[in-house]
Amino acid sequence: MTLLSVWIAALCHFLLTFRTSLWTQRCAELEERSRHPERGDVPGWVMVTLMTAALVALLLAVAGPALEGLFRQAIDTVTRK
Repeated sequence: MTLLSVWIAALCHFLLTFRTSLWTQRCAELEERSRHPERGDVPGWVMVTLMTAALVALLLAVAGPALEGLFRQAIDTVTRK
C-alpha cells in the first residue's frame, strides 16, 4: 500500500467513526443554541476547516507532481526568452 492510500483509509475511518458522535453532538449544540442564540458554531467551522484541509492535501498529493511540472515548464518558457 502506498502512503497516500493509507492516509485516505485513515481519513475515511476517522470520518466514519466520529460521524455518529458528531451528529449527536450537533443535535445537542442546536438545542443549546436555541437557549443561547448568541453562541457561535465553532465545532461546525472546525470540522469544515479540517475537511477542507484534508481535501487540499489529497488534491496536492494526487496532482502535485503534475502542477509542479506545469510550473517548471512555465518558468522555463519565461526565462528562455
